Amino acid sequence: MFGGLGMNPSMDDINLIQQAQRHQLVVTNLGEEIDLEIGTAEDEAAFATNSLISGTPREPSAGEHDETKHMVLVSDLPGEDQDMSKGQPSAKRKKKVVKRWREEWADTYKWAYVDMKEGTARIFCSVCREYGRKHRRNPYGNEGSRNMQMSALEEHNNSLLHKEALRLQTASKDKIVVEKPIYVKTLMSKSAGSIVEGALKRDPNEVEFIQSVQESVHALERVIAKNSHYVNIMERLLEPERMIVFRVPWIDDRGETHVNRGFRVQFNQALGPCRGGIRFHPSMNLSIAKFLGFQQTLKNALSPYKLGGASGGSDFDPKGRSDNEIMRFCQSFMNEMYRYMGPDKDLPSEEVGVGTREMGYLFGQYRRLAGQFQGSFTGPRIYWAASSLRTEASGYGVVYFARLMLADMNKEIKGLRCVVSGCGKIAMHVVEKLIACGAHPVTVSDSKGYLVDDDGFDYMKLAFLREIKSQQRSLRDYSKTYARAKYFDEVKPWNERCDVAFPCASQNEVDQADAINLVNAGCRLLVEGSNMPCTAEAVDVFRKANVLIAPAIAAGAGGVAAGEIEVLRESNSMQWSAEDFESRLQEALKQTYEKALKAANDFGYQKESPEALLHGATIAAFLNIAQAMTDQGCV
Repeated sequence: MFGGLGMNPSMDDINLIQQAQRHQLVVTNLGEEIDLEIGTAEDEAAFATNSLISGTPREPSAGEHDETKHMVLVSDLPGEDQDMSKGQPSAKRKKKVVKRWREEWADTYKWAYVDMKEGTARIFCSVCREYGRKHRRNPYGNEGSRNMQMSALEEHNNSLLHKEALRLQTASKDKIVVEKPIYVKTLMSKSAGSIVEGALKRDPNEVEFIQSVQESVHALERVIAKNSHYVNIMERLLEPERMIVFRVPWIDDRGETHVNRGFRVQFNQALGPCRGGIRFHPSMNLSIAKFLGFQQTLKNALSPYKLGGASGGSDFDPKGRSDNEIMRFCQSFMNEMYRYMGPDKDLPSEEVGVGTREMGYLFGQYRRLAGQFQGSFTGPRIYWAASSLRTEASGYGVVYFARLMLADMNKEIKGLRCVVSGCGKIAMHVVEKLIACGAHPVTVSDSKGYLVDDDGFDYMKLAFLREIKSQQRSLRDYSKTYARAKYFDEVKPWNERCDVAFPCASQNEVDQADAINLVNAGCRLLVEGSNMPCTAEAVDVFRKANVLIAPAIAAGAGGVAAGEIEVLRESNSMQWSAEDFESRLQEALKQTYEKALKAANDFGYQKESPEALLHGATIAAFLNIAQAMTDQGCV
């Protein structure tokens, strides 16, 4: 019955047999490859104790090798009427392949990452960023493969490693996030390339920051080529003046203690005191804080005002928290930050996850600790010194900028079909101003999908959308009231037919596939409402398709202008109507637009070129900062 184990097996022998029955090992006739299928794997220590995706994989212990060896031998035990010697060659082949599989398990995630492709999770190669049969580079070679034309990724998808990784991800309570490799653009000049190489060497894991650096250096290639002095300036600029990382302890309503991490990056103050947002979101980290601070530095330098740039926030998630919990967190956050705040140092503004409620709590604690009142610190409350359009300024400014671009094309925004992403403060005010201008906004989106209303939004529908979001309900509820509207799960709105696109959700929300969809949908103008909403690959698609892009550092200048208009109004004790404020806001955006176009023209970019505003805005901002840094010396 038990073959070579004898008629009276020990308990160890029985355990080995049971283990072998749970693990099926199949060998092809030629012995070229083995397909391993594992069940629950609760007794496999290598899977139970190690992450397949992050961290340095450990070599299996001698005990694990022995366990695998015994498992293979027992699974191939002959019957009572068979000769033991017939099973030996097969057992040797199995041991060899199991060893090769363990080496594959240790190395695979060094070259693969997970991403979405057309709504489906795929495993991509880090070398060529392709998947399936499109992949032509096999890190393992073809040894042991049944099909010489089969790609490494297809082998991986059919392997035990892939199946077990999917099982672990499904069973895990914590979502496993696999970082994508950094996409490195090819630069024309060695000087520009050396700047990016230096940033990569110093901060190799800060993906968002490196991406923003690459975009800026790419825009500045012609500037650097004309004056090598700017290489040193850029290298200094890319290192923030001050980075503050601190813990934020707070107590919830049940009396339990929590600890979050706080950030504030005061990136550059060569032009003046810092201004920049505070973001509360679980994804917040130092890389995002640096990227936002760098973008804000360029945005402030391009505006008509003399300001430095900063950004910060925390990985705290305000969703689902009570007012008292949010108040306690904001007070704890400001207990550390107040030392670095002030009208002549750094004044924060709203960002993702931070609205009027959060800014009120932050300002209250700042006022208590600092012993002074600065109304523009918080902005949106009219009754304690803020202007009447401070909240709307960023969203309105994005639409004003689109109108300026269309006017140069002898077109109007009236009647144009517009696609908007996001449903936060900026997105809602973009939709509001589009309605006022006679445009036809048809979409908004959230983290779970997007809503499309082909009839277009009007003021009544917009008020209903705001009511839905204020009650933290799903956008799907809109379609229950307006039957012609549709809500699509787990997709973005970039497949919808449009003339103008307004990405207003988050960074990198438009990837290469989305860009292709937008071009095919008829989009000819993209105006960035959020910071760096397009990946580098998406920008390349738009450039080749001759789609004009209004960069966020120019189109998003409305918030900067509003803050400084407030300061000017308070210092002069003036009272302005909403119409006066809006007129000044439009004038500030017009100056920003003209400044970007002039810089582009000075360095050989034609007005009609899709790179004109994209590069011109960065050039104009950088030259302002570079002049100030040169004048002030090496500080």
